[in-house]
Amino acid sequence: MGQGYKAILLASKQEQKEIIRTWVDPHAHCNGYKLMEHSYVGNNFVEAVESLIRPEGMFYRSRLVWAGDYADNEEGLDVNLYMLSSNKINDAKMSYPTESNMSTYRYIVNHTKKQYVIKKPYTIHPLPLLTSEGNGRGGGDYRGDNVLVGTWARDIISVEQECPVGYSELVCEFSE
Repeated sequence: MGQGYKAILLASKQEQKEIIRTWVDPHAHCNGYKLMEHSYVGNNFVEAVESLIRPEGMFYRSRLVWAGDYADNEEGLDVNLYMLSSNKINDAKMSYPTESNMSTYRYIVNHTKKQYVIKKPYTIHPLPLLTSEGNGRGGGDYRGDNVLVGTWARDIISVEQECPVGYSELVCEFSE
């Protein structure tokens, strides 16, 4: 079966427990749940998530994860982050960001690792793949040969219009 994904924005980790600030559902933007159904530059769902983490966005420089419903359970819980985001015990609400043209925000920045990636037009979008958890466990996941998938999950991420000073470029070429 296919694995579904949501983009989840997290607060700073507190006492080994993740606090979900908000999440974004691909269906709210008329996209499929599978990772490769929406992971391309110019996709309205991915751009909606980017609009939240740009300098003018409500969740600028937030911890981000593209959580899969087949990902591992959270430590000490019987549910994973994907399921926890929809759980009634969670106080966070789903965000409905407006879709924005994010083409001028060419840099995806990882403030935790002090790295950045340059978005290239007409390609697979690196943000969902770099921040994904659970990839490779279901249909519709990224199947290319790339060890970088998931390496930015839960890191502090933003999108920027200018290259960050003092950060190193991470070159990643995702292809199917």
